[in-house]
Amino acid sequence: MAGAGARGMLAEAFGMGPDHPDFAVMREEFFVNYETRMTEQTTIFEGVPELVRQILERNMTWGVVTNKAARFTEPLTQAIPLFATASAVVSGDTTPHAKPHPAPLLEAAARLCVPPEQCIYVGDDERDIVAGLAAGMGTVAATYGYLGAKTDPAEWGAHAAIKSPSELLQLLANA
Repeated sequence: MAGAGARGMLAEAFGMGPDHPDFAVMREEFFVNYETRMTEQTTIFEGVPELVRQILERNMTWGVVTNKAARFTEPLTQAIPLFATASAVVSGDTTPHAKPHPAPLLEAAARLCVPPEQCIYVGDDERDIVAGLAAGMGTVAATYGYLGAKTDPAEWGAHAAIKSPSELLQLLANA
């Protein structure tokens, strides 16, 4: 449920949705607890450092679009050296809309100075693929990571799917 954020975690742990009277208080408590520990055990998926190295060697740019609020994105990306090579980091509150709306992806493309149709957006949630398609980008479903048990990436409509970061390198080589 990590990919579903606080809403998903509170629903799973307490059966509590946004309409619950205690949701806002519980969500803020979750956020505060997360904020105090988020840089302690966060790790990069195996293969991602090599993927980024290869992307940079090919003179390509890369960035991150997340639905995490900047309050969390900024400390995380500053704590992990790999993110220093990202040419764009767009948080869930950078634009008026979060994914699945295409606005954050279009913002990232603008920051990268790359037309959306020349971008490939890799995501591990259906909302990522929906946003990428709406932005006119190529889409790749990452079928590893924080996928929930109730999800089937084959149903998302992505242009391609990968089981590991190294598979993205193969897709890029064939593009």
